[in-house]
Amino acid sequence: MNNAEIVEKTIAFVKEVLKDAEGGHDWFHIERVFNNTMLIAKEEDVNLLVVSLGALLHDIADAKFHGGDETIGPKMARDFLRSLHIKPEIITHVENIIIHISFKNTLGERSKPFSSKELEVVQDADRLDAIGAIGIARAFNYGGFKNRILYDPQIAPNLNMKKEDYKKAKGPTINHFYEKLLLLKDKMNTAQGKKLAEERHQFMIEFLEHFYAEWNGIA
Repeated sequence: MNNAEIVEKTIAFVKEVLKDAEGGHDWFHIERVFNNTMLIAKEEDVNLLVVSLGALLHDIADAKFHGGDETIGPKMARDFLRSLHIKPEIITHVENIIIHISFKNTLGERSKPFSSKELEVVQDADRLDAIGAIGIARAFNYGGFKNRILYDPQIAPNLNMKKEDYKKAKGPTINHFYEKLLLLKDKMNTAQGKKLAEERHQFMIEFLEHFYAEWNGIA
């Protein structure tokens, strides 16, 4: 089986698994991350099969939709890739991308993390989908999914979260901008990722300015 066939089978698998997923973490999210990954990968020396599979499988079982269990996604990916007889070193690399891609894993004190250029590329692609117009839409879609309020001026963002704090957070959706989304621009790994993040970051700043103006009845 060649790489193109492996990718096609993986796409079919992901579409089936995520057919009823929450709108910000569905197949279309995966497709956008895959496209961003391919764009960034053009400028980097990476294994294209690894970044393709990492992008396609990175949210196959997002822990936030599985009781916080972070082992389900890597296991599902591993079992699927083994069924395609993918080389063990490729499978291990993809698993590590899934395990280490999340923003929450950058919070607080950490043991020495896994690192690779492939992880950096897929991580940037995923972070790009969390900011800008799409990121705003996803944030409010998830907030609605969890029945969270839009904004409460009396509830301040938690700017010193550790991983467990982040996983348990239930604050207003606007707080999420300060607790994560506005921080992502400065966490990008690649030159292309940083470049693409700039405009999306600025769009969020402008959105928040309009939001507060309208909230306060001055626009």
